[in-house]
Amino acid sequence: MIKLSVEQAMKIGFIGGGRLAFALANGFVSAGLAKPDEITASVHPSDIVSAEAFKGIGATALFENKPVVERSEVVIVSVKPDVVATALNEVKDLPASKNKLFISVAMGVNTASIEKILPQEARVIRVMPNTPALVKEGAAAFSRGSRATADDAKLTTQLFKAVGTCDEVPEYQMDAVTALSGSGPAYVYMLIESLSDGGVRCGLPRDLALRLATQTTLGSAAMLKNGGHPAVMKDNVTSPGGSTAEGTYHLEQNGFRSAIIGAVTAAANRCKIVNDQLNK
Repeated sequence: MIKLSVEQAMKIGFIGGGRLAFALANGFVSAGLAKPDEITASVHPSDIVSAEAFKGIGATALFENKPVVERSEVVIVSVKPDVVATALNEVKDLPASKNKLFISVAMGVNTASIEKILPQEARVIRVMPNTPALVKEGAAAFSRGSRATADDAKLTTQLFKAVGTCDEVPEYQMDAVTALSGSGPAYVYMLIESLSDGGVRCGLPRDLALRLATQTTLGSAAMLKNGGHPAVMKDNVTSPGGSTAEGTYHLEQNGFRSAIIGAVTAAANRCKIVNDQLNK
């Protein structure tokens, strides 16, 4: 087994070279975890935009999966979930696939399903990132396969911290992670859009309302990130008998909290159904 170290740049390959893969590659390079000329990605022959993006940072873009595995120490599987099995079957018999760490960012495909395809010597880690990784503000969580080591977990944490935060969870919690942080950006965008619509209803120009809503969300999240509990921070903004108290009362009357909790729960339940279909 080749011992990988987070202390030195490593050769990283991407099976699938879409926007998320490029965001990860760019983050790894910026953090000094990989040199541009030691990153390889396979892209669809028709996806010239992705190929040029990888070439633009000095990486290599190919139209085949096998050379990616042969050239890399760590392989990140970043194709769509329904293509994972096909892509891995192309490389499973390569000698280079042995003793290698495969990190899958494909939603819903569990580590056991990937391990069944790859050689017994291969190690697998499953990661659920989210789209803010594109601006290096991602929230990722990962779970280890049966053969992944503590060093593999350490390496995965280092890699994904290059584009945001990264936490380890047991695999049975990955559906909840997907429902919260994977789907969560959509809920936040809906909140920002709704805040903006409220501002417009009260007389603000659309561009100003959207700018204020976006910055308010960003600033509030930054304050929480620096420490504190959301309930306490909410109370700090809410004066007795004031406008914020009236607004929060309206939200409670209309089931704001239960709607958000329900959205995460519904998404998690849907993940279970999709996962069952993918992992048959």
